[in-house]
This record gives sequence, C-alpha cells and structure tokens, in this order.
Amino acid sequence: MVCRGGAHIPDNAHPDDVETHMPGAIYAEGLVKTFGDVRALDGVDLDVPEGTVLGLLGPNGAGKTTTVRCLTTLLRPDSGKAVVAGVDVLRHPDTVRRSIGLSGQFAAVDEYLTGRENLQMVGQLYQMKAKAAKTRAEALLEQFHLTEAADRPTKTYSGGMRRRLDLAAALVVSPPVMFMDEPTTGLDPRNRQQLWEVIKQLVSGGTTLLLTTQYLEEADHLAHEIAVVDQGRVIAKGTSDQLKARTGGERVEVVVHEREHIPTAVEVLRAFGKGETTVEEHTRKLTVPVTGGAKLLAEVIRELDTRGIEIDDIGLRRPTLDDVFLSLTGHVAEAKEEDNGEQGREDNRTDSRKETVK
Repeated sequence: MVCRGGAHIPDNAHPDDVETHMPGAIYAEGLVKTFGDVRALDGVDLDVPEGTVLGLLGPNGAGKTTTVRCLTTLLRPDSGKAVVAGVDVLRHPDTVRRSIGLSGQFAAVDEYLTGRENLQMVGQLYQMKAKAAKTRAEALLEQFHLTEAADRPTKTYSGGMRRRLDLAAALVVSPPVMFMDEPTTGLDPRNRQQLWEVIKQLVSGGTTLLLTTQYLEEADHLAHEIAVVDQGRVIAKGTSDQLKARTGGERVEVVVHEREHIPTAVEVLRAFGKGETTVEEHTRKLTVPVTGGAKLLAEVIRELDTRGIEIDDIGLRRPTLDDVFLSLTGHVAEAKEEDNGEQGREDNRTDSRKETVK
C-alpha cells in the first residue's frame, strides 16, 4: 500500500493506522521532549521524502538522538506529531516498528555468536522461517563484505566490521525506512569510508534514511538535505550548497606565526574583507569573507608582509558546513553531554569556541 506523498505502508497495517494526508516517509511536527528541567526537543519539524537521506547535523546534546528515539517509538514525546512510513507513531507504535530499521551509536550484536548466527537469529525473531532467515543472512553477509568472517565469533571483529554487521541486522526484514544514529562514531577514516559506500548502496535501492551525525563531512557526503540542530531546535534546513550559500562566497584564511600579531592581522583583513573577521585564538587562525579571488589574496599577502606579520599559512577557500554551523549558532559543532536524558558522557575535547571580531 502507498499513501499520498509516496510513503510505503506495511501490508498488514489497519486502515485506521494510516495517515493519508502527510507528505514524506518521515514526518515530524512540533516534537517536544523534556527530561526534568532539560528541554531536549523544543519543537522539532522534519519532512523526509521517500528514497532520500536527511542528515541531522549537530553536536552531542543538540537533540539528535532524542529525535531518533521519538521517531522510532523508543521515547514518547511530550507533545507534537510524528508519522513514519505513513503511520502515526504515537497512536500505532507497533505498526511503525514493523516498517523501520534502527542502527544505534554502538553495535548491538551478540559478541559470542558468529556474524551468520547473529543475522539468522534476528530473522527468526521477526518470525521468518529458518530457511528464509538463512538465505537472507547469506545475502547480507555478501552485501556488507562479511562473508569471509561469517563464521567467526563477533567479538573477534574489528570496530568497522561490527558496525557493518549491526547495520546488516537492522536490514534483515528490508525495512522501507531506516534510522542511523551516528553510525560511524569511533571508526577510523578507512572504515568510515567503507560504511559510507554501504549506506549509498542502501539508499540507491529505495530506502529512506534519517542519519544523525557530528561529522560535517559525513552530512555533506551522504545527505540529500541537511537539518542543522542546536539546543533541541532545527535552526536551518536545506541542501549542502544552499546552507553554504548562507555564509557567502570565498574566504581568506590566515594562520599567523605569533599570537601577538593577531590584532594587527585583524586590521589588515578588515581592510580587505566583506564581513566580520573570525579569530581562533588557540590556533592563531583568522578567517574573513572576501571577493576578488587570487588577485586579492596576493594583495593581502603583500600587506601582511609590509606590516611585519609572519604567517604560517594562508589561502582561499569555499565555505564549509562548519562555517555554516558557526554562522548559525555562534559556536562550532563541539561535543556536549548526551541528549537522551540518561547517562552523559564526559567531553574530553579541547575548547574550540571562536571569537568574532566586528
């Protein structure tokens, strides 16, 4: 069954379960969730068309995980509306669960079972016949490049292999809608790239995906549309290019050799810039929007040299999603406490806040 807007409805869904007037395969309107005095979600609105990827981008504590937990029936929001695969999440959570897959931040596989046994067990938990579960497990092991390790205990797998197995387990029943909560957290760059390729194959097969991430590059690489989340609110939505366009065009980025040269360098950049100069004290990096390209860059270099400012690095660059997040929130995408109202995590990262010089 297909509802208006294109979302696929489970064949066993009761007609009363279906929301026929809602667009998109994943839809949220005004979601609010509090934990004591903490307002984890403050009116989240989302609309994800079928067969696309929405990247939910923000630091820990922004509300990403809480949003996923509400949309996947693991948490009940205090108010608001959520519809997944055309079914009201609050009214019919059991029907929604039959239509989704979920891969969390940490692999949820049994480390004492082999990869093959894990997948077959998941299939049988979904009431698949043993032969069908075995066939599906074989197909997923091949798809996720785990065939050679299929009969090894999962505890012998690398972190990247466990993440791939966890994702495969979430796809045993071929759900039309998939949620991935920071799927590449803790992976090295090579394993992250491999998982990106798996995700792209998944979406090319028609799966709708909501992906949460702290990695700006990941959202840029995978998502058709990005929703920037901060303090429980969606503060901006659009394609990667649309969001980057908000910050203007080219920027001159300068790293001075001595911290005491920063004030003078700010004066120089202010004379050439077309906006505010951003200063990162701890890295001695200054950034300013400009127009003029390479010719202007040469003029900046000459002026810095004339003023006796030694530089470690200078260049022109296009805006990144990090620039977008900074311009929208006033801070970089830095880690905070967990946003799910449960156990928090210590933030061991150095403070990377930036100062804007007007």
